[in-house]
Amino acid sequence: MSTDRRHPAAPGSTSVSPARRRDVIDALRRGAVPETGLDLLATGLERFEPALDAELDAVASGASVFKAVRGEYGSGKTFFTRWLGERAKRRNFAVSEIQVSETETPLHKLETVYRRLTERLATTGFAPSALRPVVDAWFYALEEDALADGVAEEDLTGAVSRLMEARLAEVSRHAPSFATALRGYRNASAAGDEGTAAAIMAWLGGQPHVAASARKAAGVRGDLDHFGALGFLQGLLTVLRDSGHAGLFVVLDEVETLQRVRSDARDKALNALRQLIDEVHSGRFPGLYVVITGTPAFFDGQQGVQRLAPLAQRLATDFTTDPRFDNPRAVQLRLSGFDSDALVDLGRTIRDLYAEGSTSPQRVTSVVDDAYVAELAEAVGGALGGKVGVAPRLFLKKLVGDVLDRVDQFADFDPRRHYALTVASAEMTDVERNAAAGADDVELDLP
Repeated sequence: MSTDRRHPAAPGSTSVSPARRRDVIDALRRGAVPETGLDLLATGLERFEPALDAELDAVASGASVFKAVRGEYGSGKTFFTRWLGERAKRRNFAVSEIQVSETETPLHKLETVYRRLTERLATTGFAPSALRPVVDAWFYALEEDALADGVAEEDLTGAVSRLMEARLAEVSRHAPSFATALRGYRNASAAGDEGTAAAIMAWLGGQPHVAASARKAAGVRGDLDHFGALGFLQGLLTVLRDSGHAGLFVVLDEVETLQRVRSDARDKALNALRQLIDEVHSGRFPGLYVVITGTPAFFDGQQGVQRLAPLAQRLATDFTTDPRFDNPRAVQLRLSGFDSDALVDLGRTIRDLYAEGSTSPQRVTSVVDDAYVAELAEAVGGALGGKVGVAPRLFLKKLVGDVLDRVDQFADFDPRRHYALTVASAEMTDVERNAAAGADDVELDLP
């Protein structure tokens, strides 16, 4: 993924907080993509930064963007979208990451996609689900605006209602029940009826089967449907903007799973994706940045995007040139994955990050020197049939959990003498397991 060979700063010379460092190291030890601190691990993404930052700034100014990210399994798509999501958060975006799946989140049911979006909604100040804190902040902002206009305390309730109606006027044309439910939530909260307020908030988040008594109190009927979901998304964007957020960054991950669903459901999902792209480009959703991820087979194959000609046309991007000259401003981005040099660079970065928090940083960097990091990277790559592109997760898990932790805790531990790489089938993902099946020249412990 990287051709940048700059070495990270020496241990102790950076200013990473202990909490950020711990979160990153703990996640790598588990073999997971860290939830935060991804800028510490980003290698080779520098070429995307100017274009993507410009898009985020445009969205913060009222534009909307749709982006597709393509890459083979293990190429770092999840890492990329979370890294971009962190950049969005630093601009005060709310973010939401949704896993597309046939059973849990079918793409052709937009009401379910909206529900998952609100369940996973996060801000810099609140973890998922941040929907209720965002709405509460919105009402607080309306009160502050009303008071700033000279409204007396005794007239505040009516003034806030008028402000709410004015700011949701456009949304009410498409989803009048969104504003109605907000009003019902505010009334229930003011009356101290927590049960009703919580139920109305669940309904606003697209949750089904909300108690009839709560819906009656709010003045709404039924559950959110496919057609109302986009209107509710408009409402959410309005609330986010007026409560001080720059926009909403949404990831629809693993859309390639659409290739494995029934043909009728696949066609509906592809058409829903086409509809979403058109709605984003129409300007209906100012402040929205949508990213989807998928494999090349999904974007290029007849069971994916190419099955629907209008969708293929909207996502068409030229990838016939050298990847170095890919256009980061295009609707579709290509991730090439890691090569051996990039894997070693990443290992050095993690080694130095780990050493910063160690009681003996000099020992960590001398025992786990650059040469050893390269040896371990080569061994893990070999264990996966030479497919370095799928090696980062397992390599970092081994580096942190099997090597660095032991060097840090045991003064006489030397990985060159006391550690031999073993890779068990149970600790591998399906992609890694398939890669390992092609390795015939590396001794592995595969029970």
